[in-house]
This record gives sequence, structure tokens and C-alpha cells, in this order.
Amino acid sequence: MLLWKLAVALMAVALMLVGCGRDDPEAALQAAVESLQESIESKDTSRLMDLVHHEFSANQEADRDWARRTATLMFLRHRKVNVIALNSRSWIDPTYPDKGYSEAQIALTGAEGWLPQRLGHYDVRLESWLTDGEWQLARLNWE
Repeated sequence: MLLWKLAVALMAVALMLVGCGRDDPEAALQAAVESLQESIESKDTSRLMDLVHHEFSANQEADRDWARRTATLMFLRHRKVNVIALNSRSWIDPTYPDKGYSEAQIALTGAEGWLPQRLGHYDVRLESWLTDGEWQLARLNWE
């Protein structure tokens, strides 16, 4: 179940940010989230982990190693993963411009063929940190 939640959160942020330019910090944040989505859809664990901060935590329990193992397991279990963002928004912290946030309601499906074998709905919140000029996912929370 945690695997799905990680995928949902990452996809939510990515879908929120599709179509934005890269001229400002918020657009760069959105592009980073889009990269998260693409790495999940392409089942590229290495690329995904490049986008996850070394101090990552999920729901104040899981760490970066958990994220890698969970993503790998999800990629092995399902040939196809789709994420549908039902509601989303992103913003840069006005006090700390090196922190960005995204929230979304996400529907996540996993399938071996055309019909989904698994469906989940989640409210997710992501916190990204600007590190060496790149946005990386640092905190992930879901309900």
C-alpha cells in the first residue's frame, strides 16, 4: 500500500505542473515534478531516485531507501501505472524560496493490460527543496 502512495504523490505533483515554463522558480518546481511523473511512468528507478533528496522522508516514517525499494516493487508488479490528478496546486514558500509545495487529490491505477487491477485515491502533499539549482522531493505526506 505504501508503494501506491509514493507513486500517487509523485504523480500528483507531476501532473499539476505539466505545461509550465522554466523561467521562474515555480515553473522549475513544476518541471521537476513532471520529471518525477515521467520517471514513474517509464519505470526508471534510477532517474526517480535522482529526483529524491538524500534527506527524504515520507509520513515522517519512511526514508529514501524505502522510496527506492517501494518504487522498484511497484515497477516489477505492474506493467503500467497511471496517475490521474483530480485537484492540484503548487507554490513556492514566500519566506523560504528554496522550498516548494504541491498538493493534489490523486487516483492511481496499476495494470497488466488495459483494465486496471488496482485503484487508489489519495490526498497528497509534497515538499521539494532547491539543492544546487535543482528541485528535489524532500517530504511526502498522504491521507
